[in-house]
Amino acid sequence: MRLEPKSVEQIGSELAIQWSDESETFLPLRFLRTACPCAACGGEPDVMGDIVRPNVSYTDRSFELTGWNPVGGYALQLDWADGHNTGLYTYEYLRRIDPARAA
Repeated sequence: MRLEPKSVEQIGSELAIQWSDESETFLPLRFLRTACPCAACGGEPDVMGDIVRPNVSYTDRSFELTGWNPVGGYALQLDWADGHNTGLYTYEYLRRIDPARAA
């Protein structure tokens, strides 16, 4: 079975995802934004393959989620109130960073 969201909604300060396997993920928005996988936030490899992480600064609006869109059948693109929206959060990544799964 292919893992994909059945439903996605914001509940308070969390993004709630119900998956096709009936499991659920609750991701705090602040955590989700600081885990943005785009190159501007998470960095990108230099010519030697070392990840160069940029210095990212946030405002209160950086943690306000204004919407999201599915990208193909593999990711969500999140829109933040400060205008940031270049991060593609793959479904695999969203499951992997779920704090409840790390415990």
